[in-house]
Amino acid sequence: MAVLFTTRWKKDTKRWLDAIEGALPNFQLFNGADDDVVVDWDAIEYALVWQPPPGMLHQCSNLKAVFNLGAGVDYVLEHSDLPTDVPLVRLVDPCLTEGMIEYVTHWVLHLHRGFGRYRGYQDEPKWRPHWYPRPKDRRVGILGLGALGGAAARQLHTLGFDVAGWSRSNKTIDGVTSFAGDDQLEAFLNRTEILVCLLPLTPTTAGILNTKTLSQLPEGAQVINVARGGHIVDDDLIKALGSDHLAGAVLDVFHEEPLPLDHPFWKNPKVTITPHVASLTNPETACGEIVKDIELMQAGQSARYVVDRAVGY
Repeated sequence: MAVLFTTRWKKDTKRWLDAIEGALPNFQLFNGADDDVVVDWDAIEYALVWQPPPGMLHQCSNLKAVFNLGAGVDYVLEHSDLPTDVPLVRLVDPCLTEGMIEYVTHWVLHLHRGFGRYRGYQDEPKWRPHWYPRPKDRRVGILGLGALGGAAARQLHTLGFDVAGWSRSNKTIDGVTSFAGDDQLEAFLNRTEILVCLLPLTPTTAGILNTKTLSQLPEGAQVINVARGGHIVDDDLIKALGSDHLAGAVLDVFHEEPLPLDHPFWKNPKVTITPHVASLTNPETACGEIVKDIELMQAGQSARYVVDRAVGY
């Protein structure tokens, strides 16, 4: 029995290998990211991957499951040549969820209170306090109410915000107003002053934040994107910011990463950039979750979070 680990991440490779070996001591481990390693492809039963090289997984003739080492599985579905009969399992890890809750909560509070302007006042310097509304009077909207979006919505509700969510189908979350389907997207956007995108990237959600949908947000609304860069049409966002219809955007994900140095986002005063760090996968906790699913599969059961390839998550 063997497990394959392959990732584009250059940092923390040893930490990942140590965590996998500790979690799966009875499996032989192959580091597919190391060009000097001779891999016994036929021995591999499980693959732990992040953005695997195209064609690599197809070489594993006895593959039982592929575990994605992040929340989004769009890259694996699009680029990996994954055999259609092999389950793809998305990562649902409490540590990943905690990180996303922290990031979303921080930036919602930052935008709600208008803290960014005080940095500019300090440069002048200028002493100028501003009034701010109570959380119950601030309408926050979460695009995508899956594991991460649902957790962020619950946390924002506990802080007193007026929270709504939009998803493909209706969700029931205490204190959170649910909108669902294409017919209710405009109504959801019309009531949302701070929009958080946590959708999976699929053919139906790519480019969902464009001139039409951004114009359906109230004037002065702000956007936080922590899902995928492909959800936003960059030029449309820049125009919405330039027209002052949108007051600002916090972006953690981009069409191309690292974000090219000549991209206009860098110098746009209304855009805050973070380098895809909203929530980082923790090797130890992630491996603990993966072991639970491998044990289920070894016992003849299904893994818990198998991706429905027809919908892309």
